[in-house]
Amino acid sequence: MRKVTRYPVEGHNALWHIYQTVSPWKGVRNFIWIQLSRYCPILSVKNWIYRRMLGMKVGKHTAFGLMVMVDVFFPEKITVGENSVIGYSTTILAHEYLIKEYRLGEVIIGENVLIGANTTILPGVTIGDGAVVAAGAVVHKDVAPGAFVGGNPLRDLSRSASLEHDVLVKTDEPF
Repeated sequence: MRKVTRYPVEGHNALWHIYQTVSPWKGVRNFIWIQLSRYCPILSVKNWIYRRMLGMKVGKHTAFGLMVMVDVFFPEKITVGENSVIGYSTTILAHEYLIKEYRLGEVIIGENVLIGANTTILPGVTIGDGAVVAAGAVVHKDVAPGAFVGGNPLRDLSRSASLEHDVLVKTDEPF
């Protein structure tokens, strides 16, 4: 279960209420900094932008790949531990605007975590230290430390990876 706070709205869908929850100027400012960081090839500069300009908590030696999209309105709700890798074109969200409500939740990514390319991380999840998230996954629930997960819906891939390894070892013959 994701840890989100729900805020019901009356009338039009929740996205029409966005500027009652966050300043439009904050959104514009953050958007500019996020776009600069998405294309920046220098990891230390990216991390500086995330920490100083967006208020994220980012550990030492963490690497964000090209085109990573962090939450525009609530980047300060994102924490990434030391020595983690966030793969190309990953999206990290700390908010959801639905029809009758919007939700906010902290995203915590541990240390030594590998997030594959094109992954979407939803609000309110924690990814434990040493976890690996396969490319293209949708992280809609917490991930245990050291787990290997992937897919949509998210599932544990540890067993299938070890079975595949066993098959490769058994059929490995010289040509």
